[in-house]
Amino acid sequence: MSSFDFLMQGLGAALDPMLLLYALIGVTLGTMVGVLPGIGPALTVALLLPVTYGLDPAGSLIMFAGIYYGGMYGGSTTSILLNTPGESASIVTALEGNKMARRGRGGPALATAAIGSFVAGLIATLLLAFLAPHVVKLALVFGPRDYFALMVLAFVTVSAAFGDSTLRGLTSLFVGLALACIGIDQLTGQARLAWGVPDLLDGIEVTTLAVAMFAVGEALAIAGNHAGTDDEVIAVKGSVWMNRSDWKRSWVPWLRGTFIGFPIGSMPAGGADIASFLSYSTERKLAKSPGKEEFGHGAIEGVAGPEAANNAAAAGTLVPLLTLGLPTTATAAIMLAGFQQFGLQPGPLLFATNPGLVWSLIASLLIANLMLLVLNLPLIGLWVKLLSIPRPWLYAGILMFATLGTIGANPSAFELGLLLVFGIMGYAMRLFGYPIAPVVVGLILGPMAEQQLRRALSISQGDWTTLFQSGVSATLLALSAIALLLPLVLRAIGRGKALSQFGGDED
Repeated sequence: MSSFDFLMQGLGAALDPMLLLYALIGVTLGTMVGVLPGIGPALTVALLLPVTYGLDPAGSLIMFAGIYYGGMYGGSTTSILLNTPGESASIVTALEGNKMARRGRGGPALATAAIGSFVAGLIATLLLAFLAPHVVKLALVFGPRDYFALMVLAFVTVSAAFGDSTLRGLTSLFVGLALACIGIDQLTGQARLAWGVPDLLDGIEVTTLAVAMFAVGEALAIAGNHAGTDDEVIAVKGSVWMNRSDWKRSWVPWLRGTFIGFPIGSMPAGGADIASFLSYSTERKLAKSPGKEEFGHGAIEGVAGPEAANNAAAAGTLVPLLTLGLPTTATAAIMLAGFQQFGLQPGPLLFATNPGLVWSLIASLLIANLMLLVLNLPLIGLWVKLLSIPRPWLYAGILMFATLGTIGANPSAFELGLLLVFGIMGYAMRLFGYPIAPVVVGLILGPMAEQQLRRALSISQGDWTTLFQSGVSATLLALSAIALLLPLVLRAIGRGKALSQFGGDED
């Protein structure tokens, strides 16, 4: 069967009333958390992991994907009306969108963001559907050493992509890898790092760690940094709809942003943040009058392109997640934990063993995209009212929900203690600038990387050079070294230029 036939089958399954309900819940929650500053889709999916423990796997995963897409949509609302991005990928939208709102053109800014997100999400989801089977065919020829090299690349790029320091990213990763060693060794049956505590023999629950680090840690960090100031929400004046000139100036940036965002989102070191910044700089360089003069003062191209790029990147991140089991964003890492919660391992074998779930998930993204377009423009007034929720209430509710969810999934005082310990650890890591996502990625992928390494060494009878004797693994390990060293070289060059310029100014 072709990809088109599988997609049509998935679309038929996704039209099931229960799956439609899950998709609607997902996109509605996603839009809400995208609108609220400081709460992202990763935090929301982490909170829902313990709640969905006993639910239908397909419905839960569709809901998680809907939250991801909705978070990208909703983030533009606060960027434009409040100049405070609800989601990190919407930072660029605030540059031009808020200035448009201050000039009384908040309606067209919101409209081009919503329609651009729809266009990009639609095209990118179709690209996902037709590209994923080809990646799966390539991945099926991977051996143990190739998989290990691929995971090393994922470890390095995730560590380098999150946070401002590669060293801090790697430190966070090794914390996650150390936590992954706790429990019974799957090969020898020996207890490792359990220190005689029976509750640790099964290892650290990914769900507990994710909820603690993303939800509890974030709530504590926001409470610790609360400035007590209220931001002004700019009212939407006039028509929400776009005029003919707005359409003419927006449709090319929508398409350009889509084809910038999707491949960047698909790359291990990519992400919506990079895609949206690149799209903005591209639109600024290619802008013609009157847009060229308006950049910096509220150019509609500066909203249309980045919004399309960050939604296309969101679909792009699902390519390595579904085909290789590799998360490239924090939300993708939590979604990977969601798959594993239901005993599913994303990767090439998932397309063979559970094609119905995969294709209904991909098809439901098309439906969710349409739902988001319908939800965003008519209900803009409702989303803006969410900004009036007092922050203390909001984060107290998150802490309560995280606690109840953890108790519901695993009614254990020890698990609740771990939630508190990891929550405090998440707060401390934020305080000192250490990224959170590599810890979760290390815990999820660490056991898989260890298993593949042991298999490769077992086949080669302990010969470590086998890792470099395959063309695929050697290439992936070389890319890992480049991904690790290149940021350090670029930072050194940047510091050298800054020092030379400073020295020149002194002269």
